[in-house]
Amino acid sequence: MNKSISFGPVAVGSGTPTFIIAEAGVNHNGSVDRAMDLVRAAKQAGADCVKFQTFSADRVVMPDAPKARYQTLVTDPAESQIDMLAALELDPGAYDALIALCMEEGILFTSTPYNEEDVAFLDRLGMPVLKAASIHIAEPAFLRCMAETGRPLIVSTGMASWDEVARAVDAIRATGNEDFVLLQCTSNYPSVIEDANIRAMAAMADRFGCLVGYSDHTQTDSACLAAVSLGGCVLEKHLTLDQALPGPDHSTSATPDAFAGLVAKVREIEAVLGSAEKAPTEAERANMEGMRRSITARRNIAAGA
Repeated sequence: MNKSISFGPVAVGSGTPTFIIAEAGVNHNGSVDRAMDLVRAAKQAGADCVKFQTFSADRVVMPDAPKARYQTLVTDPAESQIDMLAALELDPGAYDALIALCMEEGILFTSTPYNEEDVAFLDRLGMPVLKAASIHIAEPAFLRCMAETGRPLIVSTGMASWDEVARAVDAIRATGNEDFVLLQCTSNYPSVIEDANIRAMAAMADRFGCLVGYSDHTQTDSACLAAVSLGGCVLEKHLTLDQALPGPDHSTSATPDAFAGLVAKVREIEAVLGSAEKAPTEAERANMEGMRRSITARRNIAAGA
């Protein structure tokens, strides 16, 4: 798709490098110092953006709400979801320092809001882009609230049907906001590569005429590289400082070294893809004289014959 939008100072889309998000999420475990370390790790690994999650547990779930199945496998199943989330909240007072650190490090900061108060809070902080989680794809009113800020949106589409994605896109466009990217996503942690379905990402670009990308929960780089090859302009992957830390997402997140390896492969894939122009490279031009065949005589021919 021949289109680009801006996330603050960064152009994203046609003719630009893949925009790579390190999803710090809740992997700070409520620690501001660890959140700072995640910012530094994301920058060092080559990410363009580090993303957190902005929520208050008591505004997200009821006290008796059960955990998701994957959460019961990696956290204490006797712990309630609200208690787990309360321990993973990021202090609102930490945001200014985190944003300042990101500016110092040269990496974009953003976060995922979970209700209208969170949207207003992040809007006041001047986010270059807002990210909607997959759970929000089935909430057109909330997506409309995010779109009405006028900020670009990145919208994950895990668990969604075509009809749900269409309603979400309609809700965003009804506000006049055309600056959004849809991400193919599989909402399982970890997810298997057979469920990645990267062709659905390309189909969303065709069906909705918008930029697309991929949010990865697999344990290899294959799906991310396939997404870049098929035109994805945004990639997102979870980042942790240590997969052995307690919490719902650490065990399925990439370590800084693994994340840096993914970034290097993405940049290599971009170089491999090149452009749609078909022309000899400079190296090929230098080889033409020695490699291409030419017409020559098999025997001596007298001058004038």
